[in-house]
Amino acid sequence: MTLQLVQVNFKAGDDSALGRFWAQVLGWGVSSEGPGVTNLEPVGFDWPDPSAVCVDLVRVPDPETVRYRVHLELATTSAAHRTELVARLKDLGARPVDEGRADAPSTMLADPEGNAFIVLEPREFYRDTGPIAVVVVDCADPRAMAGFWGEAIDWTVHELTDDRALLRSVKGVGPYLEFRRTPEDEVVWTRIHLDVRPDPVEDQAEEVARLEALGARRTDVGQGDVPWVVLADPEGNEFCVLGRH
Repeated sequence: MTLQLVQVNFKAGDDSALGRFWAQVLGWGVSSEGPGVTNLEPVGFDWPDPSAVCVDLVRVPDPETVRYRVHLELATTSAAHRTELVARLKDLGARPVDEGRADAPSTMLADPEGNAFIVLEPREFYRDTGPIAVVVVDCADPRAMAGFWGEAIDWTVHELTDDRALLRSVKGVGPYLEFRRTPEDEVVWTRIHLDVRPDPVEDQAEEVARLEALGARRTDVGQGDVPWVVLADPEGNEFCVLGRH
């Protein structure tokens, strides 16, 4: 049995419009599995595959009530690319956040529904990740989170300190998953959470039981009768274990 981090899930007021924005940002294709759901993945992508963490956007009645501690950080290949990307993002509808950080090496923006994300300066470390360099989870204890998530999805830990834990697929492809120690008053709140998928998907019940043994707990967010199971990790971050539709 294995469990894969397959996508980040955006709770959206308008999944189609927000999906178009992120598809243009990432250069990915757009599809839909039903009303109120927009799916983004690289063109020609054979899902699931660790070379990319895809994006799922789901319409919810009141997205303002949803608050998660996950955000995306985008890779750039040069200073010129970063400048061009930031300008293009603003043209697409992104807005600057915390403009007092003008001298910072990275640029924080918010998408059209207010989800904060960061455009990084060029870093050799992220040269082969694809457009999403890092999926960041703000947390209180990176070491503990690396312990749970490293066991949960069997990713390799590349860096581990009191301030940061950095994980990546054992295949050495795709974006990194970072747990970053962040004071509560500095958390970047978004409406994005993680989705994982058992392989094979029929092992969902066994994987949920394994995660509970690692310290996850079931949680009710009003999901009703759905094929996925909502859990919270040891710091209370909700995530979904997908099943078969």
